[in-house]
Amino acid sequence: MSDTTQSGYQVLARKYRPATFADLRGQDAMVRTLKNAFDAGRIAQAFIMTGIRGTGKTTTARIIAKGMNCIGADGQGGPTTEPCGVCEHCVAIMDGRHVDVLEMDGATQTRVDDVRDNIIGSVQYAPNSARYKIYIIDEVHMLSNSAFNALLKTLEEPPEHVKFIFATTEIRKVPVTVLSRCQRFDLRRIEPEVMIDHLRWIATQENAEIADDALALITRAAEGSARDAMSLMDQAISHGAGETTAAQVRAMLGLADRGRVLDLFDLIMKGDAAGALQELSAQYADGADPVAVLRDLAEITHWVSVIKITPEAAEDPTVGPDERTRGQMMAEALPMRAMSRMWQLLLKSLEEVASAPNAMMAAEMAVIRLTHMADLPSPEELVKKLQTTPPTAPASASAAPQSPAFAQPTATAAPQQAAPRSPTVSSGGAAMAVARDPETALARFPTFESVLHLIRANRDVKLLIEVEKYVQLVSYSPGRIEFQPTSDAPADFAQRLGARLQQWTGNRWGVSIVSSGGAPTLQAERDAEANALKAAAAEHPLLKATFAIFPDAKIIDIKTPEDLVQEAAVEALPEVEDEWDPFEED
Repeated sequence: MSDTTQSGYQVLARKYRPATFADLRGQDAMVRTLKNAFDAGRIAQAFIMTGIRGTGKTTTARIIAKGMNCIGADGQGGPTTEPCGVCEHCVAIMDGRHVDVLEMDGATQTRVDDVRDNIIGSVQYAPNSARYKIYIIDEVHMLSNSAFNALLKTLEEPPEHVKFIFATTEIRKVPVTVLSRCQRFDLRRIEPEVMIDHLRWIATQENAEIADDALALITRAAEGSARDAMSLMDQAISHGAGETTAAQVRAMLGLADRGRVLDLFDLIMKGDAAGALQELSAQYADGADPVAVLRDLAEITHWVSVIKITPEAAEDPTVGPDERTRGQMMAEALPMRAMSRMWQLLLKSLEEVASAPNAMMAAEMAVIRLTHMADLPSPEELVKKLQTTPPTAPASASAAPQSPAFAQPTATAAPQQAAPRSPTVSSGGAAMAVARDPETALARFPTFESVLHLIRANRDVKLLIEVEKYVQLVSYSPGRIEFQPTSDAPADFAQRLGARLQQWTGNRWGVSIVSSGGAPTLQAERDAEANALKAAAAEHPLLKATFAIFPDAKIIDIKTPEDLVQEAAVEALPEVEDEWDPFEED
């Protein structure tokens, strides 16, 4: 590692920036691929590095640039994955002042003119002193579409002395046309074990005393970013002013004690609202941020849920042995439904706390809501409780007729006779009955239900709804309909119905209106049947017990076994593509 090159203090992230591939931590797959490519002389014309912040994208780009241009301490070396670090090219590239290694910030130089001036206008010229002229573009996804388009041709067929190295945190924003011309490397988050070892080594180099559990807290907060981890450790060493403890790091990060957050989590899951509020207030008094406490609760919810599914997830190096044991016990005791509800409510609570005028008050309201959620029974427990609850119906109810079985209501209306399907021919996309002899043709519609079937076959949804809603049938015979309209029926409804039936069948229909004697509409019959089913279901002991506990509950809908069978049949139907008609005109 390089030592401090200035008389002043140098931050750890710069002081211990990797100088060779061997110094890169947690990127073994990329390093192995690059070494094999350099050894075989198969150096790509363009590279793109992607990954989260602080994983070493720009650092890797500089190491590759050094390896391409390194000439060795004796001045006779070639491209290598182990640059010497002492030749003129290695030193100049490390200091960021090499004339043939041009770094461009894609976040500030986004225009097509920037690409033309800095790259396209100079690629044809040979390097001044190095083996390759190398262009490094950081945050390349920030370039405009015009800039990308201007770069494509040069990127596809660059001169032999030119190499491109791109870095980005948003690989999806880079056009596919650019990605296809680059060799891509995904820099992974650094694993906790590797990060803790690396931070411990840096602490030793700096003669800093820092506890292992403090390193674990820093590693967890860094979320896989080496730069973030070293910046946090830099701050922690200064904050500790001697031996840095976990408590000091926790105070620096605004975190509550992990053990105390587990205590709060335990109180919430037990439904102890008073105890949970007291614990939250105590943590707040000790300097914990309410938002951070809720985030810790969400993290613990996720962690315990994962342990419940995969027990080996408890073996996390950033988690202490006591915390690991408590997490395993919670995973065994808590149902997954409760964990899922906790997670959803915490996500909502975090949004509320972030927008609330007082974060602590919002956090307290969130904790109260969470404790009440913890007491909710599961569906199985609720059904069991309802089954054991005695019905509260009056004594006279025992003389009432026995209600049908719950969830298995039966329809009381007798099914009408289905009309035989009439042969049809295609006529402009509508179905029309074959009508040679009027009496024979109309005989194909013996019942009013067959008229409804004809409307459905022609897909006139508006007319079908109107018939079911407005027609109070008085009499029916093939070719003649007599009905009493409802008070809200349109004035031209009878005329439109007759015209449509004549159009579809090719025969005149007599549709007449009378002022009385009409039967209930089809819609009214369906509503009456649904109300009868709801009334019958309401007499079931299980529903009576439900209404006794939840007096404001209502029966919204009832599905009969026939309805369920019909829905299952519809869902099971395969999707059929539209058939191609060879005679259809374009």
